[in-house]
Amino acid sequence: MPGSGQARGAWGWHPLDSRWAQRVVDAAGVRPGELVLDVGAGLGALTAPLVRAGARVIAVELHPGRADRLRRRFADAPVTVVRADAGDLRLPSRPFRVVSSPPYNVSTLLLKRLLAQGSRLVSADLVLQRQVANRWARGDAPGANRWFRYYDPSIGLRLPRKAFTPPPHVDSAVLLLRQR
Repeated sequence: MPGSGQARGAWGWHPLDSRWAQRVVDAAGVRPGELVLDVGAGLGALTAPLVRAGARVIAVELHPGRADRLRRRFADAPVTVVRADAGDLRLPSRPFRVVSSPPYNVSTLLLKRLLAQGSRLVSADLVLQRQVANRWARGDAPGANRWFRYYDPSIGLRLPRKAFTPPPHVDSAVLLLRQR
């Protein structure tokens, strides 16, 4: 795709390798029929294994070109593509899970939205900058005293920089949030 390297650099995009995406989805234990949000879906690295696991996926992608490619790629799959910013995302009104590798610059905003009062979030497996994931898992994040009552946070898979193309300058880990 012409200019894709330029767009990747301009958006700070580091897509997850398909093998690592499969490992993240496998570790999440997604069951057939579950509603799963993939925020920052890119070109579908996580969306594809989520579909294979039998999930109904809402793929959220802000970049217009990538959102269009997702729509074409998953036209015949149980995938709804939503072009939205993580900060403006309307969450489902029924119980849902999140398995996602969101842009690192929206991680805190996304977590606050997912953990807001009234959210129907059941669990989340989020590929985040390791430092951010560790802070949330320890309960050092904003509002932790409130959401700690409802969710058990922990660290799941640790992803090496080479799990992304191009490799980011920071280490990554999966933050696990499980409803109590």
